[in-house]
Amino acid sequence: MLDTLLSQIGFAVAALVGAFAFLKGDEPERIGAGAFLLGVFATLLIHNGGALRGVQWGVLTVDLVFLGVCAALAWKSRRSWPVWASAFQLVVVMSHLLVLVDLRPAMAAFYFVINLAGYGVLASIAVGTWQAWRDRRVEAIA
Repeated sequence: MLDTLLSQIGFAVAALVGAFAFLKGDEPERIGAGAFLLGVFATLLIHNGGALRGVQWGVLTVDLVFLGVCAALAWKSRRSWPVWASAFQLVVVMSHLLVLVDLRPAMAAFYFVINLAGYGVLASIAVGTWQAWRDRRVEAIA
């Protein structure tokens, strides 16, 4: 799955956002980034690149678990970024469900939506980390 330059760039972006969250974020950002990176690694292990038809049940399970993590973070934390991350992840899960009910979206469109929503989740985590870092700096000054 890391065989193209674009997938390698996407993995590098995910690693950079994860490192930023682990270094500068609070507990919700670390949990979200850790769950996202675990999901990326699990998807790399489970994904069957040769299967162009049908639901990939392992990848759907990983995406559902990450949606649960995002929803739990949105429920328990007072931050706004988990709500956005949950919304983007819900788009990913709904894309899987389109394939499940056999609406036959073009596979290029399917992967485009999943990748774009993944970048939305990463952007949500990055913005949340930046806000937590900024808030800590303001509290330290005051």
